[in-house]
Amino acid sequence: MEEKTGMRPHKLLFQNRQGGSLTGIRDVVSFDENQVVLDTDMGLLTIKGKDLHISRLTLEKGEVDMDGTVDSMVYSSNDSYRKSGESLFNRLFK
Repeated sequence: MEEKTGMRPHKLLFQNRQGGSLTGIRDVVSFDENQVVLDTDMGLLTIKGKDLHISRLTLEKGEVDMDGTVDSMVYSSNDSYRKSGESLFNRLFK
């Protein structure tokens, strides 16, 4: 159930550490083949692994699909990121 604060449901679905789908994503902070950093309603989510690839990104719905081998997932505070005010895509398309 979605809360009234505007937060979307946050869900991670991974199959055998070989990628999966995520919801409740606000922004993609950074990504390369070894690490993906996502801004979620629950904090920054850092996913580390090998051959990581974002196969589908729908920020309007807050959904991301990923492929690759996942080694770790860690949440951290996203306060400093949100204060900076610029997303990865805003910085890319200046």
